[in-house]
Amino acid sequence: MKEVLEHIEKGRQKALEELKEFLRFPSVSADPAYRKKTLACAEFVKDRLQSIGFKTNLLSTPGLPVVYGEWMGAKGAKTLLIYGHYDVQPPDPLDLWQSPPFEPEVRDGYLFARGVHDNKGQHFAHLKASEAFLKTKGRLPLNVKFFIEGEEEVGSPHMEEFLRAKKDLLRADYAAVSDSSLFTDGVPAILYGLRGIAFLEVVLTGPSHDLHSGGYGGTIANPAQVLIELLDGLKASGRVTLPGFYDDVIPPSDWEREAFAKLPFDEGAYLQTTGSLKLSGEEGFTTLERRWARPTLEVNGLYGGYAGSGVKTIIPSQAGAKVSMRLVPNQDPEKVSQIFEDYIRKKCPETVQIEVKYYGGGKPVLLDPRSPAMAAAGRAVEKGFGKAPVLIREGGSIPVVATLKEVLGLESLLIGFGGPDDRIHSPNERLAVENFYRGTLTAAHLLNELAS
Repeated sequence: MKEVLEHIEKGRQKALEELKEFLRFPSVSADPAYRKKTLACAEFVKDRLQSIGFKTNLLSTPGLPVVYGEWMGAKGAKTLLIYGHYDVQPPDPLDLWQSPPFEPEVRDGYLFARGVHDNKGQHFAHLKASEAFLKTKGRLPLNVKFFIEGEEEVGSPHMEEFLRAKKDLLRADYAAVSDSSLFTDGVPAILYGLRGIAFLEVVLTGPSHDLHSGGYGGTIANPAQVLIELLDGLKASGRVTLPGFYDDVIPPSDWEREAFAKLPFDEGAYLQTTGSLKLSGEEGFTTLERRWARPTLEVNGLYGGYAGSGVKTIIPSQAGAKVSMRLVPNQDPEKVSQIFEDYIRKKCPETVQIEVKYYGGGKPVLLDPRSPAMAAAGRAVEKGFGKAPVLIREGGSIPVVATLKEVLGLESLLIGFGGPDDRIHSPNERLAVENFYRGTLTAAHLLNELAS
């Protein structure tokens, strides 16, 4: 391992520059306007894998392609499947970025760019670790497959179909997913639980065109006002009020609640990173329990009417809301989405037309925190970061993890290298340069530990 680690150390600046090149692609899967650049990003990943010695291909889906690469030269050895995604969140609002989102910039030890934490920087660390082995030893200690998709940020809508179709190609003994964070700065973590997710949009249409609010106000239903009334009351005291929403929820176990309470969690510091005035949420649960092990419903965006400067007195023709629900074991995204749609349609008055769009989702996941592979991952993280990791859940969602378990029978090793306050999905997303380096070391040790 000494030569591998020395190679990673000597190549730190080169790896950083290559990551910057990767980050310059505006690979936004949610917006068709970026499709050409997103496809170019997929080609970049394929070419990088090929250049270090992997057999590569772009595998088509009904949406964006999957980048696949394999090195299968360790005869008789186990196989590791490394998952990541090359697509990123939209960069909006652009005016809140201190530097352009697709022009990577290092400031105060952090690399700033859209997608640097979520997820380009993290899976690129695995690529660089594989490269270090191949450059110094000419081989990897076990077989490795890379599976880098392009639709994670829109819920991985085609991944279950893809995995079932490519089941034999993707077969492996382990899976590694680095799309999460340290617990706190200096305290690495391995995840054993993820919340699921369901995405929906509610669209209300009233008049066929915007109307003068003086000439028609009081006689025609206002879609924006109706939308507010529909959304009002969806939560009370931090608890979702949809009938049946909690029917299938499995609460955190006693040992988990005790373990959460022992973690070095600074509630004040957590609040400060958000910029909010006060914490809020479901009564009867701690902040970590609410964040990791309880479901929630959030309005992600509202639109309708005039929002420019000055005044424009209208009754808008249309208004809408985008809504997501984070789910916990044993909730099903489709079932919960149907509960939401049934409720919102029943409550909607006949004065407006309603459309509910379901954009898909992902199932929640609970993994075995005591498996031999998890122990190997723990050793790798400790060697890479110089400190033993804590075992935690995560409030976010990685839809493909549940699919990997269901279709391929793989329990993923969820090892994140990012910081807990890296502003993913927000302006000024970042990744500590040191974390990128430590993540590469960890990825190298993971290959070695799993091969032992």
